[in-house]
Order: sequence, then C-alpha cells, then structure tokens
Amino acid sequence: MQSTGVRRIAIWVGSLVLGIVSSLGNAQAQDQQPKQDVPDAPSATRPVQTFPSTPPPVSNSPAPPPNQPAPTAGAPADDSPEAPIPGQEDQTAPAPVTQAPRTPGNRPKTASEEELYKISTNVNQVLVPVMVKDDNGRLVGGLLPKDFTVLEGDTKQKLNFFSVDPFPLSAAIVLDLGMPDVAIQKVNKTFPALQGAFSQFDEVSVFTYSSTYNKAKDFTAVGQTLSEVLNQLKTVRGRNNGPPVTSGPLGPQGPTINNIPVDPGAPTVSTPPREAHVLNDAILAAAIDLSRRDRARRKIIFVISDGREYGSNASYSDVLKVLLSNGILVYGIGVEGAAIPIYGKLQQKIRLPKFGYGDILPKYANATGGEISNELAQAEIDRAYARVIGDARNQYTLGYVSRAAPGTGYRQIEVRVARPSCKASDLRPCVDVTAKDGYYPLPPSR
Repeated sequence: MQSTGVRRIAIWVGSLVLGIVSSLGNAQAQDQQPKQDVPDAPSATRPVQTFPSTPPPVSNSPAPPPNQPAPTAGAPADDSPEAPIPGQEDQTAPAPVTQAPRTPGNRPKTASEEELYKISTNVNQVLVPVMVKDDNGRLVGGLLPKDFTVLEGDTKQKLNFFSVDPFPLSAAIVLDLGMPDVAIQKVNKTFPALQGAFSQFDEVSVFTYSSTYNKAKDFTAVGQTLSEVLNQLKTVRGRNNGPPVTSGPLGPQGPTINNIPVDPGAPTVSTPPREAHVLNDAILAAAIDLSRRDRARRKIIFVISDGREYGSNASYSDVLKVLLSNGILVYGIGVEGAAIPIYGKLQQKIRLPKFGYGDILPKYANATGGEISNELAQAEIDRAYARVIGDARNQYTLGYVSRAAPGTGYRQIEVRVARPSCKASDLRPCVDVTAKDGYYPLPPSR
C-alpha cells in the first residue's frame, strides 16, 4: 500500500514538471513570432465611429506650411494647447455627426431649379409717381402707404412698392425756337438757372423745334458739355415780331404809289412763309429717346415753349400713347403768349386759323402726371426751373402688379389720398393730388 502511494506522488510530480517545461517552451516560441495588431473590442461607453460619406467642412484655421513637420503626439506646438495622445481622448465625448449622402429624392432644389416649376402669368409692374401739395402749393410729406388708394378701373390694387426717396432724372429739354425773338432772348438768359436746377446724378438731352425738330445734344451728365450746348443755343435768333408782310406798299411786289408799281417791270413774287410749330413731333422724338434709358430713373420731358402746336406729323393721341407706355412725365414752363393770363386762356379755348392749338402742352402734363408753370418775367422763369424740376424729383412712388395682358389697350387709374381734397371740399387743411390718368401695358423687356 505504501509503495502504491509513493508511485502516485511520483507520477503527479513528473506530470507537473512536464507541464512547466511545456509552458516555458510555448512562451519562448511566442516571443520569437512577430506581434500582430488586433483591434480592441467595442467599448460599452464609446460608440463605434463612422466615417463621413461627404468631405468634412473646410476649417477656417490656416493649414501648416508644407515644409513644416506636424507636431508629434505628446509634444505641444509653439503657444498651442497640448495635442491629445492617441488612445487617451475623452472617452465620454460623442462621435461627430455626419450627413448621409443626398439622393435625388431627398436633395433640396436650388433656386434655379425652383424657377423651372413656376407657372408664368401675364403680370405688369406699374409704377405711379404721385405729387401731393397743400392749398399753398407746397409738397406734403409724411404720408404712409395706408394713406393711398390706387384704383385700376374700379378695382382697388394692392401696393407692393412705396418710396419717398428722390429719383435721379433722365430729362429731355425741348426748347421752342419758333417763338418771337424777344421771347427767345429772354429764355436764353435763364439757361444758367436751368442748368443749376439739375443735380450731378441727372442726365440731360436737348431738343429744339420750330418748323422741324432737331436733337441738339444726346444724354450727358450735367456739366461742361451741357453748358457748351446751351451757350451755342444763345446765338440762335427767333422769328421777327409781327405778322409777315404779303401785300401793300412794302409787299413782295415792290413799292407802289396808289396801288401802281413804281417799277412795272419788277417781278411780283408772293411767298408767305409757312409757319409751323411741330411740338408733337419734338415731344415724340424725345419720348422715343427716353424709352431707351434706364428704368431706375424717373423720365421727364421738360418743355420751354409758348405752347403752340401746328403742322406736326404726329397726333396728340399717338404721342400720348408713347408717353404713357414708357412712364414719361411732361413738365414745362409756358412763356410768351402762354404766360399772359387772358391771352393764354383764350388760346387754349379758341383755335385761330393757321395758328394751331394752344392747349396741347397742358393736356400732356395733366395726362402724364406732370405740371406746367406759366411765367412771364425772367426772374420768375429762373425760380420756376428749380421748383418744377424739384417737384418732378421729389414725389411719392407707388407700385402694384397688374394682371392686364400686353396689348389690351388703355388702363385707367385713379389715386386717392386719405385727406380732404382742395378741389372737392371746403375743409382745410387739404391736398391736391397729381398723378397720371392711366397707362398702356407693354410686353416684358427681354
């Protein structure tokens, strides 16, 4: 029995020695093999980081120079916080959120693509300059959009534009050279005041007319060029005062005594000059020129004339259509006969043979929303320039979208202000409202 126990102990000891020797051999073999990088198991406190499918946003911080080595882990850069050591980052920091790639189904549409799906309709942006004055003729300020009502036909329009800012002007000056010479020389002396009424932001062209019209100067900024043109016009002479002599002792047939020619052999030639005052043609030429100017400017025609119209090829209705189609306002200074109170009113009401019409200029102003100031003395003309051009520049500007299709004809509009009217009410204070009577829809510009 004792020998059997000793034998078992010897076997157990031998097995233990063999196990230790085997373990030492395996450990030595593992030390001789190269080590392999085995990824760590996912952490329960740190989610698995996914790589972005789109490039990360570009940082605003400057990139290091290409020749400068990046700072090593654990070595802080100059004046910069210590860089984190790999494997020792904040384990509680969440992984960065990335966006999934956009597919055609979930990608938002760009502005240009949005335009492809818009349905186009005929719309027309209508701008209406409005001049509001009190009973003393002074401009009224401080009005708000709620104070204005615009009717197109009988339909109230919703305003989508309102401005009280002054506009730069594109102005075509139309000068009547068919007046008596005394009137033209009076107007010539007012040219410095005329030029001074415009600002440095305005552009001005010059037209002249008598029996024909002429473009004296294309649009130019107010300055030396405009002064040169106006100085050249000072040398132009008007017609002689008085009616032409076509008969009598001093007629074209030569001197006579008791209706008997002094020289019977002298030829008798009677050619009375054909007087023409093509005001319509001149305004039409200026309107066509203004239609090509920038729409951001207020377009006006500024006429200096006695208001007579005779012999034009263009009619008043045709010219007015061009004016209203392009938003052009007509302003002017009535001189000579138009400035004489009684004669001016008679000239507008009574048409004399071969004298044409005397009411054309006020009709243009009333229909387009402009104004005419009749002045007789030179000093009054000087003051009128600044006042009238200032009224043209400083107005309320209203805007709305009309559904009127191009080519549908004349559209009548009316502007009302929530104040008592000086013409229709005895209440004071009151206002006078001046605006165009209507417009013609035009196709959109390309």
